Amino acid sequence: MHAEQRRQAIREILQHADQPVSATVLANRFSVSRQIIVGDIALLRAAGDAISATPRGYVILPEAAGLICRFACQHSAAGMEEELNAMVDEGCTVLDVIVEHPVYGQLTGSLQLSSRHDVRQFLDRCARSDARPLSDLTGGIHLHTLSCPDEAAAERVRSVLRELGVLLEG
Repeated sequence: MHAEQRRQAIREILQHADQPVSATVLANRFSVSRQIIVGDIALLRAAGDAISATPRGYVILPEAAGLICRFACQHSAAGMEEELNAMVDEGCTVLDVIVEHPVYGQLTGSLQLSSRHDVRQFLDRCARSDARPLSDLTGGIHLHTLSCPDEAAAERVRSVLRELGVLLEG
């Protein structure tokens, strides 16, 4: 299979996938290295494909449904699980985490967490990789972009985050 054919096949796999697909899975599927897949994804993005890298793999994100809102929070790494579970428990999807870096400006990490299972997988991956949360760069201050089914769900999230003592309010 030629490189262009492989990239077209990767695009089709991602368009039809109902969950993120890792570079390792794609590499095994096409009998190439993971690094070849990373390069293919970069070329697909450069050609205009809206491919996002999440902690669980690559996705082509659908248009977010519902209400899109942001919450500013602050907590230590130990509070991450409780915060994320609070958001998904109210029926919202945690789309990303955003921090303000003094050199690079806004840094955004795609999360795409919709359930406690997603949160657990994300936290397990963090533990296995010995990675630190982006919010460690900012003393725990960060934003989350959420997709909520409606205003009531967003207000429930706001209330729960307030009760947890992690919501930053102006």
